[in-house]
Amino acid sequence: MKITNLPSGALQVNTYLVVDEETKKGFVVDPGGYNPLLAKTVKDEGIQIEYILLTHGHSDHICGVKEHQAEFEGCKVVAHKHEDRMLHDVRFNFSAEFGMPYTVDPDIYVEDGDELKVGNIDLKFFHTPGHSPGGMCIYAEKENVLFSGDTLFRQSIGRTDFPGCSFESLSESIKEKLYVLPEETQVFPGHMGPTQIGYEKRNNPFVYL
Repeated sequence: MKITNLPSGALQVNTYLVVDEETKKGFVVDPGGYNPLLAKTVKDEGIQIEYILLTHGHSDHICGVKEHQAEFEGCKVVAHKHEDRMLHDVRFNFSAEFGMPYTVDPDIYVEDGDELKVGNIDLKFFHTPGHSPGGMCIYAEKENVLFSGDTLFRQSIGRTDFPGCSFESLSESIKEKLYVLPEETQVFPGHMGPTQIGYEKRNNPFVYL
């Protein structure tokens, strides 16, 4: 598995290009805006993007979805089913507030525990509400990798002062879904740098065991 972080959008969200190097099949996590470098990398390396995976529907994570999907032939957009309103309500997802109303129509809605295969990469989706109603994390067990969106950051967590947020739900999500993963699991968040589950269990001041 090759992971490349190509920040995108006005808030430079961490947008991940993930590729199974053996099959050249891949997926994109959270395109926050159209990113020419992402498009060029995919083309130059002959990558077949099968999915755009959305950890949640806030505008800084979705505003490049339609443009990239249009250029990645056969690509499908995946989101959690409880994020439907966020993806279709420009006020709820804050895109209207930034003067750029934006909605997304996913091709696939998933639920907690659903799985997906991209090349030789097996993915599992964890519903982790708290930062948003349908927030989710994406776990690749064999590779010890977790894409945490805005659920878990390095020594921090996602904001819980937006509509649809809940600190209690977010804390429960992290403890019950993420802190039970192997401590060496690499965490790639929606903002800031990567971390590890074990490090967060010992050092995160917001959610601790």
